[in-house]
Amino acid sequence: MKLQFKRLNHYKGDLPKYETAGASGFDIRAQIDQFLVVKPLERVLVPAGFSVAVPFNYELQIRPRSGNAFKKGLTVLNTPGTIDADYRGEVKILLINLGQEPIQIEPQDRIAQGVIAPVTVVTFEDVEVLPETHRGSGGFGSTGQ
Repeated sequence: MKLQFKRLNHYKGDLPKYETAGASGFDIRAQIDQFLVVKPLERVLVPAGFSVAVPFNYELQIRPRSGNAFKKGLTVLNTPGTIDADYRGEVKILLINLGQEPIQIEPQDRIAQGVIAPVTVVTFEDVEVLPETHRGSGGFGSTGQ
């Protein structure tokens, strides 16, 4: 599958790539002109510098990079973020610093990863009663007791 990728004026560098043969995600880099400091519990929207044409019945998921999350506490706030097939604007990454120290993001730092995933489109059926299950309406830890 090919993904149509449009570099915007502030995009620098090569096209994204998968870093290893078995990787499911490709790195997304910060397309900023100067460093950015993210304070603890602060949210920032970081430009990725590109737009994409995701094929219909797919989405581009924006996910955290595990190293940033573990080592720094930097994560994608709405994980996974979704870039819909009909969106053509700039991809931006919503980050939050869950650590205790400020984090400095440099231009071209790898800040997230993108994963192309299939989307199942359903039709809705209005019913009065749902089929019974063993679990029923138990939630929020009810299966662990």
